Amino acid sequence: MLLRLETVFDRFSDVMGWIAGVLNLAMLFNVFYDAITRYFFNTGSIAMQEMEWHLFAMVFLFGIAYALKEDGHVRVDVLYDRFSPRWKAIVNIGGTVLFLLPLSVLIVEGSVWYVTEAYTSGEVSGDPGGLPYRWLIKLVIPASFVFLIVSATGFVIHNINILRGFAEPPDRDLRHTGTPL
Repeated sequence: MLLRLETVFDRFSDVMGWIAGVLNLAMLFNVFYDAITRYFFNTGSIAMQEMEWHLFAMVFLFGIAYALKEDGHVRVDVLYDRFSPRWKAIVNIGGTVLFLLPLSVLIVEGSVWYVTEAYTSGEVSGDPGGLPYRWLIKLVIPASFVFLIVSATGFVIHNINILRGFAEPPDRDLRHTGTPL
């Protein structure tokens, strides 16, 4: 049962990674278009410049869920590298339950008013010619942390499956696989 549940959560995280990848591609085209119009045609758009950082924020915030699933997040590996797979799973579960999930819930709860305030006040860009509907980009903050909560749930289930012996721990050490760095 837990293996099937883990698969569902993994697929969700994979979709978030795919979305982040598509947004990264959109950001690439946006920056390319903005640079070409600015330097070759001596024109530009404040809205396109703002869209660059909006897309960057979305790539980063939506990519967090995928990075957690792929175990690509930053961690201090001074002791963790020396742990057995069982202890690594225990540390992952403890860190997720004690730190990641409460912090994510706190950010979701604290940022909803931020979105609501921007929506009710009709907040727009402070720059002339900037993007309207500032609440849309602010909505990405609580949404991304809801997505992170979903991914973290799958991460915990995966580590429970490792503890139960139903899943293999990820092999992230390229030095021991023979793969050239």
